[in-house]
Amino acid sequence: MSNTAPRLREAWESLFSEQRLAVGAALGLMLSMLLPWYQQSGTVTTPNAATSQLTDSFNAFQSWGFVEASILLVAIGVIALCAARADRRAFHLPGGDGIVLMVAGGWVMFLIFYRQLDRPSGNDSGVLRPIGSPSWGSVGVDWGIFVAFLLGAVIAYAGWRMHSQSRPEPLLDGDDPHTQPVEGDPTSVVSTVAASSPTVVSKEPLEGQLSFEDAPDEGPAD
Repeated sequence: MSNTAPRLREAWESLFSEQRLAVGAALGLMLSMLLPWYQQSGTVTTPNAATSQLTDSFNAFQSWGFVEASILLVAIGVIALCAARADRRAFHLPGGDGIVLMVAGGWVMFLIFYRQLDRPSGNDSGVLRPIGSPSWGSVGVDWGIFVAFLLGAVIAYAGWRMHSQSRPEPLLDGDDPHTQPVEGDPTSVVSTVAASSPTVVSKEPLEGQLSFEDAPDEGPAD
């Protein structure tokens, strides 16, 4: 347990600045789902036949659906991708990590925009639950969903920066993407593998090729 904090700090510092930005935005996106995403108004009828108008807010988890589940999966996926890169895992995604982050952030933004058109139904939690029989009115969006939209834009921006900067990926597990992963670089796993299996050059002539020792004697020049 005493080595956990240094290892986490080392893994965090091994990421590119764009990857750290994406991780921070993904963590913020998950936390934003606890903020007020939707606001509903309802007409409440009490037992004495009196009616009153009330409003209440609820977060993404209180109105769980395909949109909210997809956004949570995107945030988890971004964190998992960057955690694998911090562990120097070598794999290639279509288009590269930058394109994948751009698509992930754009997908979050699209889902939140879609929620403006297809809003969830009323929720009977909060102040509307214990009072009489509510009759749902309109359901609108609250300020928390706009925070999530901005965080999705930050993830897309981090991906665009990675793509424009042409950030490299590890060629082999354990390779350091901050260095040139080519033979001859002492910090690269590729160099270690190449050094452990040197190329043997054969000195024997190929078939049909004459060596200097077997060169035919030339007669005296006329």
